[in-house]
Formats: sequence, C-alpha cells, structure tokens
Amino acid sequence: MPQLNPNPWFFIMLLSWLAFSLVMQPKLLSFTHTNPPSNKILSTTKTTPWTWPWT
Repeated sequence: MPQLNPNPWFFIMLLSWLAFSLVMQPKLLSFTHTNPPSNKILSTTKTTPWTWPWT
C-alpha cells in the first residue's frame, strides 16, 4: 500500500514547512499595517435614562 509509505511525503511536508517558515513567514511579518493603532484617550460619556411613554 503506497499511502502508508512515508518516504516521499514526509520529505515534501518537511520542505514545505521549511520554505514557509524560512522564506514566506518573514516576508509576511514585515508588512506594515496601513492603519496603526493609536493611543486614544477614553472619555466617559454621560448617559441619560430613557423616559418611556407608558411608565
């Protein structure tokens, strides 16, 4: 049964993970965000209770 032979498939999986972690991952992590997060001052808003017409 050839699907139980891990000889060629393990090597292909190993090469693909090495290519991803050594080549593609640093390129993907080097991208800068277009909208970097900014330090916003959180202001508390005063809420007024709603007056229901049936109470």
